[in-house]
Amino acid sequence: MNVFSNRFGFLAPGWTDLLEIAIVAVLCYRILVLLAGTRAIQMLLGLSSLVALYGVARLIHLQLIEYLLETFFRFGVIAALIVFQPELRSALAHLGQNRLFRGFSRLEGNQVAEEIAEACEELSRNKTGAIIAVERGVGLGEYVETGTPLHARVSSALLQNIFTPYSLLHDGAAIVRGDEIVAAGSILPLTQSPVSDRSLGTRHRAALGLSEETDALVVVVSEETGLISLAHRGRLERGFTPDQLRDLLRGEVPATA
Repeated sequence: MNVFSNRFGFLAPGWTDLLEIAIVAVLCYRILVLLAGTRAIQMLLGLSSLVALYGVARLIHLQLIEYLLETFFRFGVIAALIVFQPELRSALAHLGQNRLFRGFSRLEGNQVAEEIAEACEELSRNKTGAIIAVERGVGLGEYVETGTPLHARVSSALLQNIFTPYSLLHDGAAIVRGDEIVAAGSILPLTQSPVSDRSLGTRHRAALGLSEETDALVVVVSEETGLISLAHRGRLERGFTPDQLRDLLRGEVPATA
């Protein structure tokens, strides 16, 4: 019995083993979700190929390749921190958005909502077209990569400057993640659904398109009318006041759009 237990004891794990397995599985899943749709997933696949090659080299005793890969892996941690720096920032930002930590970031979220609402109020008054995508649970990494990276703190002045007519970035979307504008001039997917309202332009169609594919809140300021609209879950609602937009972004009003 003792011999059997020593050899096959792993087949009867204790509760701590099961807890560790569950924690590791959740962490691996969350990492893959964060990396999906980014260039980092391609790098991860390349690294997996190197690990597989190392295994083959050890198996058939290719000593030179084994030595070179061991040297590479020895310094790989530092290289990974440099290469995956944007993804690590994103992962930490998402961790801060977890329900366990939302109480700590509520004040920060209120400030972001205030800055976006203030910017939209000025843009609406001047009839300056704008589209601002606020990332929520589903990452917008693939759309961030289509624009110009900024990683600048959200501010009304910066948003207004981004959408200044004839500037290089005013035609695309600004993407907000946490308290940062992570990119501007980003290209969003146009909705494939029929749009009955002929007055809706490209910005509104792009806002609808993104809201159909993600859970982002997408704010649009019309260049023609100055109306503030919001797209969410494939629906577009128009005619928000700055105060209504501010409350909605704060989460004080359910996002029914």
